Amino acid sequence: MTTVTIDADIKASWPQGHCSYSPGSPEELAIIGIDLLVKELGTQAAQVFIERVFEKYPANHMGALHTERE
Repeated sequence: MTTVTIDADIKASWPQGHCSYSPGSPEELAIIGIDLLVKELGTQAAQVFIERVFEKYPANHMGALHTERE
């Protein structure tokens, strides 16, 4: 099984505050990205943005690591 790990320090700021993140996995990075998109765009606009990104992939797309995980 292949595991992707991430070593990153993310600092984000906006007029109402700031925060730091240290994601360790693609899933944690996605949660951080979604959280920041919602803060920036609002929930509905963030959903539309994410839907546009997913349109690039066929419904049955299997990532390069998918077969290695199973």
